[in-house]
Amino acid sequence: MLFQVCFVVQLYFLFYYYNGFKFSNFISNNPAVKTLPISVVICARNEAQNLQENLPAILAQNYSDFEVVVVNDCSNDDSSHILNQFKAAYPNLKIVTVSEHKLFKTGKKFALTMGIKAAKNEYLLFTDADCKPASEQWLQLMQDGFTDQKEIVLGYSPYRKTGGLFNTFIRFETIKTAINYLSAALNNNPYMGVGRNMGYTKSLFFRSKGFAAHMHLLSGDDDLFVNQNATAFNTTVQISPETHTYSEAKDSLGSYYRQKRRHMGVGKYYRTKNRILITLDALSGFLFYTFLTVLLLLKFEPWIVGGIFIFRLVIQSIIYPKIFRKLDAADLIWWLPLLDLFYYIYLNVFGIVGSVTKNLKWK
Repeated sequence: MLFQVCFVVQLYFLFYYYNGFKFSNFISNNPAVKTLPISVVICARNEAQNLQENLPAILAQNYSDFEVVVVNDCSNDDSSHILNQFKAAYPNLKIVTVSEHKLFKTGKKFALTMGIKAAKNEYLLFTDADCKPASEQWLQLMQDGFTDQKEIVLGYSPYRKTGGLFNTFIRFETIKTAINYLSAALNNNPYMGVGRNMGYTKSLFFRSKGFAAHMHLLSGDDDLFVNQNATAFNTTVQISPETHTYSEAKDSLGSYYRQKRRHMGVGKYYRTKNRILITLDALSGFLFYTFLTVLLLLKFEPWIVGGIFIFRLVIQSIIYPKIFRKLDAADLIWWLPLLDLFYYIYLNVFGIVGSVTKNLKWK
């Protein structure tokens, strides 16, 4: 009975939640309709190499009215020197320097707040120092999402394909996470965004008192801010291929664990309805595979149990390929049976870890 319940819940997500994503058109049919003054805000702590590699792609965007605000957050590498070199070549670069204070520890939220205050424009886009836009149209297409009603724009930031099972799983997890939060936004229930590619207005930031509600948490500058301020009316999605921002995935289990432990640690602060939705997907998926394994080992109606598994896999194979192609990961669909199992194990393990996580660090 519980196996069947989990199966029905999984079908709900596939048919109702994800299917809308499949049929949504994210290609901008009429670019350059408007040109809003944009400020791109980037926080960088000891990111000299990433700034050297990625900042030119942002500074050289095909856009007429924008500035790039880089917050050099307590760096002790060559970041300052590199930024000053870029400043000499790009007058639209603004550098904000944050130094360590003896009385309190600074974090990304403090650095972001300084960058937002320094930004001269109302419309803000955010990315990280290790991210590179997919095209010179990133700014143009992302700002198309802003209207008089839309104050939050959610983008997508995939990891580059480097080969190997570890990289394959990280990319799969990133896509599944994106499918969840982007589908939720398309279903008028936005609950998170990713700071590697998103935007909101300066007015919204100060009207909602910035990060004040969760300043005591070192993480959550992106997802918690969206969770507390996004509505069905003020949020939109922009994920055409030209708007993606790419970055390198973690290459070791330890660094990946620390990253995900930090991210999962703020999930318990989401709105109740969002926590219920996320838990429902995670738990039903994990229990589906658990009961499937137990029932097959007990040889309980194997044709029925196996048939249910195959039916779910067929539905996934119908719905996911188009979504994965939109998210530049068509190759991952072939790994679906294996990665889907690992994904639900990962969700529940890190969900438990995140529920007891404290005292996190940004860098």
